[in-house]
Amino acid sequence: MTATADPRGTDEGPGLTLPAPQVPDPGTAPPLRWGVISPGHIADQFTATAHRATASRVVSVVSRSQQRAEAFAAKHGLERAFSSVADMLAAGGIDAVYVASPHAQHHALTRPVLEAGVPALVEKAFTLNTAQARDLLELAEQKGVFVMEAMWARFLPQYDVLRQVVASGVLGDIVEVTADHGQSFPEDPTHRMHAPELGGGALLDLGVYPLSFAQMVLGDLTDLSVHGTLTSAGVDAYVGLLARGEHGGHARLGTTLLSRTPTAAVVSGTAGSAQLSGAFFAPGELTVTLLDGRSAGFSHPGDRGDGMAFEIAESARRIAAGELQSPVMSWAETLSVMGTMDAVRAELGVVYPGEEPA
Repeated sequence: MTATADPRGTDEGPGLTLPAPQVPDPGTAPPLRWGVISPGHIADQFTATAHRATASRVVSVVSRSQQRAEAFAAKHGLERAFSSVADMLAAGGIDAVYVASPHAQHHALTRPVLEAGVPALVEKAFTLNTAQARDLLELAEQKGVFVMEAMWARFLPQYDVLRQVVASGVLGDIVEVTADHGQSFPEDPTHRMHAPELGGGALLDLGVYPLSFAQMVLGDLTDLSVHGTLTSAGVDAYVGLLARGEHGGHARLGTTLLSRTPTAAVVSGTAGSAQLSGAFFAPGELTVTLLDGRSAGFSHPGDRGDGMAFEIAESARRIAAGELQSPVMSWAETLSVMGTMDAVRAELGVVYPGEEPA
């Protein structure tokens, strides 16, 4: 994995060279036997990627529908299919569980896994709110078991290169982080994006990406200025956010379920900028451009369809080492992002049915 530098130089010196990613090859991570909860689209990607690009294997699947679980198992060659989490845990034979349900179900589905002492990788958003997230993390600490939010973007090689670039100071003082994530979902009360009971709305499903990106660069976000609109069902249709970063600089973020937006992210500093093009949260291109005219780019190595392999491999390495969390997506950072989303929803007046006070 090497960065590709723009050969153009300036009178001030040679061309810019980016640091090489320090992310290990996912194929070298220890093999784990995974159980998957909720066999939807994201679980399908997770399973196919694990089998194709890592040494880990999914061996069990849980769905409320036994028929659906058996169909998923047949598609991916899994050993066992269950209609309850309790049955899967009782059967044993798994080293970790991947929770792929809508986020409104994450707390209830993850809790018995951690109670059983089984490590868990939980799709983003980690839970509906900070109260639920804190409960799971306190339980994991009590049981001495690994748990992590599956914010897959943070584990990609270009994110590692970006973190090194920011830490090096080559961009100067960070002034602003901008990021957006909008997709078009026609209003349909039966679709999870519009359903309050499933934690619908743009923020938790789409906006978590730009929020997590900004938190990674700037630290905790404070002094929030929130603007948005709600759907007729009372979930957020559009959110615009301005915030100040703990480490300096500001964030300018947007998310919506009404329109497909560019899904780009830029870190701008006093000496230059770094841009993640395409869908910034997926394998793609990183371009660093300095004010002195130098520039360099980094392209995702390998198959771009295997982006989830890096979070799977990171989980496997931490679990095999007996660690409870990953520094790449720490518990503190998950709580920070959840806290920001709580504050945004409070400003907009979005409350989900049966939600505990956050």
